[in-house]
Amino acid sequence: MSTENEGTAVPPAPSAPPVPVDAPASAPGAAPEGHAPTAGAQGPDAGSAPHTSDSPYGPGAPHPEGAPTTQMPSVPAGQQPGAPTAAEAGWPPPAPTMPAYAGGGGAAGVWGASYQQPAPKPKNGRGGLVAAILVAALVAGGVGGGIGYQLAKNTDSSGSTTVSAATTGGDVKHDNGSVASVAARALPSTVTIEAESTNGQGGTGTGFVFDKQGHIITNNHVVADAVDGGKLTATFPNGKKYDAEIIGHAQGYDVAVIKLKNAPSDLKPLALGDSDKISVGDSSIAIGAPFGLSNTVTSGIISAKHRPVASSDGSSGSKSSYMSALQTDASINPGNSGGPLLDAEGAVIGINSAIQSSGSGSGLGGAGGQAGSIGLGFAIPINQAKYVAQQLISTGKPVYAKIGASVSLDETTSGAKITDQGASGSAAVEAGGPADKAGLKPGDVITKLDDTVIDSGPTLIGEIWTHKPGDQVTITYQRGGATHTTTVTLGSRAGDN
Repeated sequence: MSTENEGTAVPPAPSAPPVPVDAPASAPGAAPEGHAPTAGAQGPDAGSAPHTSDSPYGPGAPHPEGAPTTQMPSVPAGQQPGAPTAAEAGWPPPAPTMPAYAGGGGAAGVWGASYQQPAPKPKNGRGGLVAAILVAALVAGGVGGGIGYQLAKNTDSSGSTTVSAATTGGDVKHDNGSVASVAARALPSTVTIEAESTNGQGGTGTGFVFDKQGHIITNNHVVADAVDGGKLTATFPNGKKYDAEIIGHAQGYDVAVIKLKNAPSDLKPLALGDSDKISVGDSSIAIGAPFGLSNTVTSGIISAKHRPVASSDGSSGSKSSYMSALQTDASINPGNSGGPLLDAEGAVIGINSAIQSSGSGSGLGGAGGQAGSIGLGFAIPINQAKYVAQQLISTGKPVYAKIGASVSLDETTSGAKITDQGASGSAAVEAGGPADKAGLKPGDVITKLDDTVIDSGPTLIGEIWTHKPGDQVTITYQRGGATHTTTVTLGSRAGDN
């Protein structure tokens, strides 16, 4: 299934209740009561990474395009609707009709956190990011966490009862695990990012402090407009605004790292959690700038793990991003892209990247009819994002794991089929590559990678990109009606091209 990076349409693809606060001693005669007030294109080379947008991808909904195929190396080759197969050339492949990034045109079924700028600036369609789920189209949704408060009930001599707040909001003490407590600690380390191209087009997204040197993590689609000589700024909740520069960006993973110019010395990096240990049902808290509303906090739960999502910004020349995402119902909209998804302890467990939204052109309250949250949001697991960010800071380029074979990007539930031919007439199975050494051939249908069921090419790519080059994986495949297994040592590919 495909989705939109908040803001652009993409084709479909395969609160805690307020914690009662201890009220101060009620007035004489009062009995205190506690009230506890988220068509044939080229198939990508298996072995690349996922997508989504802080400036959530533009309006629109996910709408997968033809079945593309590309080589399975680190980054998939560009894909075009209508083409039956794809090769390794041109990585990552153009995104199928997937959800767009926030800030773009509207389309039904949009994935990803929108990346749209509310200001009356010209937009190029990247305002939002749409992610495409290869399994099911989803959109971020959720309800903001509430803050508990205590009411004191006073009874007068006549027997009537009145209720009043025990204390003002600013004086309420919150438990460490409450949404309010997490938000209070995390907000000072989040920023609203504005990216503008040389022609004035751009959008808004979110990011968070990665280290004390001034590095900020966000989505690739959030800063894409500023890549070639554009302008980039980051604004903290206290109003302080800094110019920034792009250190590195990975289109396939939809991860980018920027650095503040003249960064302050008192930066507080957010603690990073372990996304592998997250369980379905765990609390999740999202921070971002939906539709330009900076410093917005929403909460929900982790709805699912390992959701295969393919996303793009919905533009004609757009390439796809792939991820094995964390799904959350915490409300995510265009502009949330690149912001942190936190656990109940305030540790970052993911980067909000894509949403699935309903309706085309008449989204949930977005400017220009941009679609919004319906409770289906997707985040890049932090374990993967951290690995990518460290690569970008060290070398400026991403590195993708690959198996060295082109797979079909057709929407299917039967598996990832190795195509008969790769991109631009190249071999579908790279000579001497990982797949070749493992005995895989054109026509083989890969159905499992280790214990993960593979239902399509995009699912395989997203799963391979959760691994590192050199990792050994067990692949189960079908050939001639028989089931076989083989061990593949993943190769590597540097860069997005």
